Amino acid sequence: MNSSESMRRDWDNRARKDAFFYIASWRQDWDDDAFFQSGEEDYQRLVANILSERGFLTTGKSMLELGCGAGRMTRSFARRFQNVLAFDISSEMLSRAKALQPNVENIQWIPANGADLADVASDSVNFVFSYLVLQHLPKEELVQKYISEMLRVLAAGGLCLFQFNGTVETNMNWKGKAAWKMMDVLWTLHLRRMAEAVARVFGLDPAMAGKNWHGVALKTQHIVEMVRASGGEAITTFGENTPMAWCCASKIGGSGGEAKA
Repeated sequence: MNSSESMRRDWDNRARKDAFFYIASWRQDWDDDAFFQSGEEDYQRLVANILSERGFLTTGKSMLELGCGAGRMTRSFARRFQNVLAFDISSEMLSRAKALQPNVENIQWIPANGADLADVASDSVNFVFSYLVLQHLPKEELVQKYISEMLRVLAAGGLCLFQFNGTVETNMNWKGKAAWKMMDVLWTLHLRRMAEAVARVFGLDPAMAGKNWHGVALKTQHIVEMVRASGGEAITTFGENTPMAWCCASKIGGSGGEAKA
């Protein structure tokens, strides 16, 4: 099983078990209203100020959300952008998203292939957003590829804003480190059930076993270098050295402000 198939299987399983929780795991008792309200709050907290500071107007523009899940923030984007391309590797997540937002006509729910954005034309969208996604990718090379792809599809003058895990040092004790290392080894050897069994022994959620959940952590400077290598420039970074590190970037030569439709 390749990495894309493994990611799809694991996220389909999480969606079947509790889609809302595995998207937003800081709460376990989500209902529909609270779930989508949290998405709107995160739009205001994470996106609105960045766009305002750059003089970016959303009216008439297109955007792409990488890793939309069940559409927690997608609905907020659809209220503001003319067209939303919502990608997710899990067909189960996309099914839930469609069912929860049946009458929103400006969202295209698109199955991701887990490797790139090959179905999206270069220079075709004005804004690209990704939150709680790159931190789950199992390999650094895959993070690099998606950063490259986000910049490739970005139109001149557009912006991309993405979150990643910037904590390269762990606060876990030796027992926690040993548990995760053991689960990672078993997961890498495709011994999924054994990895889940180890998680249960250590009192961890079996659905979080393996690097399709906790993924790779990368220093902010390394992310900035990836952006440059992909033909972009980092406009701003924040949250450095935390699990919630962010980068806002544009294409080299672009204004990084108002984008043309």
